[in-house]
Amino acid sequence: MLKPYKLASDNFLSNLDMSTEEIIHILDLAENFKNNDLKIKLQEKVLGLVFDKSSTRTRVSFQVAMSRLGGTTIDLNPTTSQIGRGEPIKDTARVLSRYCDVLAIRTFNQSDLEEYAKWSSKPVINALTDLEHPCQALADFMTIKEEFSDFKNIVLTFIGDGNNVANSLILCGALLGVEVRIACPRGYEPSSQVINKANEIYQNKSLLSISNDPHTAILGSNVIYTDVWSSMGEETRKEQKDKQFDGFTINSDLLREAEDEAIVLHCLPAYRSKEITDEVIESKNSRIFIQAENRMHVQQALLSCLLY
Repeated sequence: MLKPYKLASDNFLSNLDMSTEEIIHILDLAENFKNNDLKIKLQEKVLGLVFDKSSTRTRVSFQVAMSRLGGTTIDLNPTTSQIGRGEPIKDTARVLSRYCDVLAIRTFNQSDLEEYAKWSSKPVINALTDLEHPCQALADFMTIKEEFSDFKNIVLTFIGDGNNVANSLILCGALLGVEVRIACPRGYEPSSQVINKANEIYQNKSLLSISNDPHTAILGSNVIYTDVWSSMGEETRKEQKDKQFDGFTINSDLLREAEDEAIVLHCLPAYRSKEITDEVIESKNSRIFIQAENRMHVQQALLSCLLY
């Protein structure tokens, strides 16, 4: 029977903290959890959630995943804890890791996440930063694997802002050998640091491409992905970005340019009629809500490997 095993890294701050084999193991575990073929009980284990950003799916999926493993969760809201008054991360991390068995951090700067990991004596998980969203990428590739059985000859095209989600898709795609295309307006390309790291991993560097034309990028694609154009913290730029992203909406006309059986993904929440139309979200091609469910399953798998 498939069982969790300890990962090489004590933390999950980036998709690069896992090997290709470890990602596959997490996806296989998640599938087993989803099908009720695997039962792991981690009684008396405590997950601490430190969220500087609002959340629906990440918060709830982590809480439910921990509950299904038999553990408990403490939700540490900065507005009701000393975190909000400016207590140094190194103090918070050292105290919380004496109370909790694992910490999931959702914050702005990747450097703050790394500071938590530096001072915590327990595993730290990236529950989203401005640079990466690695748990989301695991759920995305789980959804792709469910649909196509494996990753051979898969073309994943992300249309929109080259943000944290795009960065994590690139890194995870490189580790899994999946062709990843990013189509975004000029000036909104993914992190050059992430692109360079991915090119070091890809055996075939042509599997990663960045363009400014969604119509070219989508040709031959099996997976079409988008995210909001303005992330949390960019509220004042929404009007400006809406204009700059004109033509990057995933609608039925654009979707028809992809492969016939292409699936559509969105990490949610969605601004319907902006980055994606209501018609596409509700279409037969959409796997968006399966993708959202899979957050819970991959996080259950991840927690079981970090705590088992």
